[in-house]
Amino acid sequence: MTELRKRGGGGDPDSTENISDKETDGDDRLGLCAEGEGEGEGEGEGEGEGDFKADTPDAVPSVDNTPQCLNKALEGLSSRWKNWWIRGILSLTMISGFFLIIYLGPIMLIFVVMSVQIKCFQEIIDIGYRVYHSYELPWFRTLSWYFLVCVNYFFYGETVADYFGALVQREEPLQFLVRYHRFISFALYLSGFCMFVLSLVKKHYRLQFYMFAWTHVTLLIVVTQSHLVIQNLFEGMIWFIVPISIVICNDIMAYLFGFFFGRTPLIKLSPKKTWEGFIGGFFSTVVCGFIGAYLLSQYQYFVCPVEYSSESSRFTSLECEPSELFVMQEYTLPAMVQNIVSWRTVNLYPFQIHSIFLSSFASLIAPFGGFFASGFKRAFKIKDFANTIPGHGGIMDRFDCQYLMATFTHVYIASFIRGPNPSKVLQQLLVLQPAQQLSIFNTLRTHLRKRGMLPPAVMEAQ
Repeated sequence: MTELRKRGGGGDPDSTENISDKETDGDDRLGLCAEGEGEGEGEGEGEGEGDFKADTPDAVPSVDNTPQCLNKALEGLSSRWKNWWIRGILSLTMISGFFLIIYLGPIMLIFVVMSVQIKCFQEIIDIGYRVYHSYELPWFRTLSWYFLVCVNYFFYGETVADYFGALVQREEPLQFLVRYHRFISFALYLSGFCMFVLSLVKKHYRLQFYMFAWTHVTLLIVVTQSHLVIQNLFEGMIWFIVPISIVICNDIMAYLFGFFFGRTPLIKLSPKKTWEGFIGGFFSTVVCGFIGAYLLSQYQYFVCPVEYSSESSRFTSLECEPSELFVMQEYTLPAMVQNIVSWRTVNLYPFQIHSIFLSSFASLIAPFGGFFASGFKRAFKIKDFANTIPGHGGIMDRFDCQYLMATFTHVYIASFIRGPNPSKVLQQLLVLQPAQQLSIFNTLRTHLRKRGMLPPAVMEAQ
């Protein structure tokens, strides 16, 4: 109570604890009040957990990490056009790298997703660490990475159980890990939870709980959605490539339309975003997605589900019977459209129709992931999450919309596309006990016999 009297002159402790909520803006609720604010709150404030002046993250000065060769080649241009060329060159470089990774196959794509996830996590945690490290409590960073390992173990363990049944059957240690996977995952997380409780330091409880929540929200945003990206990949590489490509297309086209034609501001969180760029990006993205869907639907390499072959011990997606989504079909146009274009029918892949919905989300809703990131950066007075990519900022700056898009794609597949997966059902049957397998076999045989689906030779053998 003595501490509370020093800070607030007595009264209700709850109201004292919330002084910053009344006197400052939303940033200060995270203990991030700016220098000079709240000066009349008493000298003893610095001794309590309410003292967060030292925690204010200084605005990170932007660092020009552009290669010297580019700076020298563009030194005669204005800053606006210099930035345009830098962004353009680096964008083409990243797109070329993306094509190379696609060529290397699914396993490389999984490793890239994991690498991007780790880098995005590190960028967000570092922002929090600039607040937290002043108390010299290193367990925050240690526990943050520990929780990252725990959550990845849980998600990737689920993936192994779902898609690598044949491999699990061959390896006895994997059978044990798969059988008790969720219990092991919970035990690992519980260990981290106990370590966090033991790390609590008097007078800094509130900030430590802020950072505990910070870590878990970061895990939710980054790790969970990265897992969905990989789940989409196993449905077929086309479900991985198209969503990512249309977000890239929207980002590029919105930037170009805004750069050359932008006049009307779109949203205060991102002053450089314009309605012209937003609308131009929408139509361009729908066209790019429609054309890209047509091109990729022709190749089994992109449309076949990614599966692990126990015979070759590698991923396979080269040969399969394409689903109806990737078989050309004839559609009759509405009468009004027929009068305009003088066509009665068109031949399309059904996936092209789905691409319109994916593209619409990518250009109308996914940008709000970017607006959310802009608000986050403004809250902590930073320009970019990091300076990893010249002209673009950090990895998280490039993937703020991608994560939202990945979640939508996963939900879209589960709601409108995915049916029973025979391969997955078979893998689940293989891990059952022999008596259970025999019971399912007899039940299935009886069911097929009643429906008259068994060949005569099989019926006679019975």
